[in-house]
Amino acid sequence: MKNFRILALALITITTFSSCSSDNDSGPVNEEEVITTVAATFTPVGGGTPVVLMSRDLDGDGPDAPVVSVSGNFTAGRAYEGAVNFLNELANPVEEITGEIQEEGTQHQIFFQHSGIGTFTYTDEDANGHPIGLSFLYTATTTPGAGSLTITLRHQPNKSGENVPEGNIANAGGSTDAQVNFSVVVE
Repeated sequence: MKNFRILALALITITTFSSCSSDNDSGPVNEEEVITTVAATFTPVGGGTPVVLMSRDLDGDGPDAPVVSVSGNFTAGRAYEGAVNFLNELANPVEEITGEIQEEGTQHQIFFQHSGIGTFTYTDEDANGHPIGLSFLYTATTTPGAGSLTITLRHQPNKSGENVPEGNIANAGGSTDAQVNFSVVVE
């Protein structure tokens, strides 16, 4: 009889601990942002007309392709101060998402993949000293030509991954929140 009580007590204890590990322990839910617009502004160091790259997808997941525009060409060998902004233009009023990305900087990183159009250097960092990419320095290649630039916003990347702090997306992991591709010219 004593062994039966010990066995019953053990089963009750196991059942109690099992029921404590429920979905209630998952913590706060971070809703995924709706991003309709990505705008990258390249302002020439020392002055001049900025080059603005913009992608707008105003029907969200609808059938229409995003409208992509590039306001001008880059000058070979010239340096530009860059900034990337993200908007949700489906909200009324328009929702600025850039500040939220800045606040959650440890959970986001922007990557600049290109076809040899120059170099990108991060000029901002999160609370852990890793880059975010909302601001950067771009130096155009000295060789004129046409190329492509893909701007990708990753959520929860491994910012300590090999070459990730330098902007290599290959080892970043995480999930893509936004990705746009631009055709650009360096003249």
